[in-house]
Amino acid sequence: MNFTATQRERLLELGCPKAETDRNFLDAGTRNKTFALLEKQFARETKERIRSLFSGERQPSLSVLRERLSAELIKNGFTRVETPTVISKEFLRRMSLDSEHPLNNQVFWIDANRCLRPMLAPNLYYISKSLLNVCEKPLRVFEIGSCFRKDSSGAAHMEEFTMLNLAEWGTELEARQSRIRELAALVMKASGIADYAFETEESTVYGETLDVMCGGLELGSSSMGPHPLDAAWGITDSWVGIGFGLERLLAAREKNGTIRAYGRSITYLDGSALNVK
Repeated sequence: MNFTATQRERLLELGCPKAETDRNFLDAGTRNKTFALLEKQFARETKERIRSLFSGERQPSLSVLRERLSAELIKNGFTRVETPTVISKEFLRRMSLDSEHPLNNQVFWIDANRCLRPMLAPNLYYISKSLLNVCEKPLRVFEIGSCFRKDSSGAAHMEEFTMLNLAEWGTELEARQSRIRELAALVMKASGIADYAFETEESTVYGETLDVMCGGLELGSSSMGPHPLDAAWGITDSWVGIGFGLERLLAAREKNGTIRAYGRSITYLDGSALNVK
């Protein structure tokens, strides 16, 4: 006998380790007593974490991670850019996201020609084309900002999430694979995550990608060029790029079962559920 679905959801919400929520019991009485003890314990710890934010002991993890990643990338020759959250339908078309693409149904449309960006790549492509006409290579840029995809469900998805996208234009062709691993290691070290691995996956946008995984959770996905998408943006240079979900990085580091605890929310604050008394 296991915890009920409601009990398990509540314990995970409070930050109880998944291993604890998967326990087996001989009878309902023992199960319910164990649930009550665990709920009390993790509710107490949750309140302590929330209070520590307002005592000046620390700042929200998402804000800290955002600035730590920025500082580390800037130290390694990258320049941070800020681009609009609203993008055009034409930009999605250039990314091969037409009306028949699976991701099209997840786009938040504002009107017939504009939407909330589901990814950072279109704007980075656009400004990089201009920058390549001005700056020497390798050109290194990154952005950290919100992306939006509807109909996302489950502990590993959110409708609004924070992405880091970095791109290096002009990477030597023979160095692309090693450079991806090097840049991924830089981000993972800055995020405080040591136990990660690389897996080759198939992306609906980029085709074959090299993903960064931790405990079964995809933390980041990389690609390289020349790539078939480049022509739509007038790009001819070789390149490498990686996109990371910041909430996923935090959930992996803290071994929390849900990324929702670290995103923009009115029910969570910095990994802690607010419905505690």
